[in-house]
Amino acid sequence: MVSSLPRLLCALALLAFLAVSSTAATMMQNIEITGGKPTIRNGGNVVDLRLEQSSASGFQSKQEYLFARVDMQIKLPAGDSAGTVTTFYMSSQGNTHDEIDLEFLGNETGKPYVLHTNVYAQGNGKKEMQFYLWFDPTAAYHTYSILWNPQHIIFYVDRRPIRVFTNKQAVGVPFPTSQPMRVYASIWNADDWATQGGRVKTNWANAPFIASYSNFRAIPCPSSSKLPLCGQQPSTPVSATSSSGVGNGQGLKQVPTVDDWTRKMTLLLQRKYMIYNYCADVNRFAQGLPPECSN
Repeated sequence: MVSSLPRLLCALALLAFLAVSSTAATMMQNIEITGGKPTIRNGGNVVDLRLEQSSASGFQSKQEYLFARVDMQIKLPAGDSAGTVTTFYMSSQGNTHDEIDLEFLGNETGKPYVLHTNVYAQGNGKKEMQFYLWFDPTAAYHTYSILWNPQHIIFYVDRRPIRVFTNKQAVGVPFPTSQPMRVYASIWNADDWATQGGRVKTNWANAPFIASYSNFRAIPCPSSSKLPLCGQQPSTPVSATSSSGVGNGQGLKQVPTVDDWTRKMTLLLQRKYMIYNYCADVNRFAQGLPPECSN
């Protein structure tokens, strides 16, 4: 009897795992369609958003969050995607809304997507940073994440930080702290500005443009949270190095806070892949750079 106990415990553990897995929520249980005619597949765990000349499409989270860590796996439209914008972002409502943006600006065949990031607080934005990606975002799914807590906002690509926006309310810089936000995703036509400043227009002969979304996850991060995934505690992640020099993300057990690794990785990625930084645009801000750019 004693010798059979470990096997019994293993069997009970397996049954518990299967029970949890069978009742796990699908992506469609956590979102609602806001427009267009997306294709839902893989048992509700993949949503294909479609852009056609007559319609765009999108979805939003059912839940609002006041501070959160959100992840989404996305595969972008392949081929000539000029003029299109594929989005994954958080936003509140109203004229003084808060918003945290990840937008993928399409391009002509053979030219890279541009990842456009921005932060709005109390209706004020103009905090853009743009990047090229170090992989083909149309060939497979990649994970894009936003970590938003009271101290900072961190943008991640495949668990690697590309941008940190720190709360500097003490020097008069608005920061999202009080308005709950939903998570949104969409694909739409913006050929008046999206590709090469609007010089390249959408070729509707290539429609429909399809962006695939999967494995949406949102972790509420209230201001009192001590969850490492909420960025409230330091961590020491392990990242293997790839030929790109930025690691492959394997071995990362959690998304870290702004520790030494995060600062160094952010600086490395910005040096290699950032193509626009509003804090360096002295022509745009001729009267002086915004105060958050001083440090």
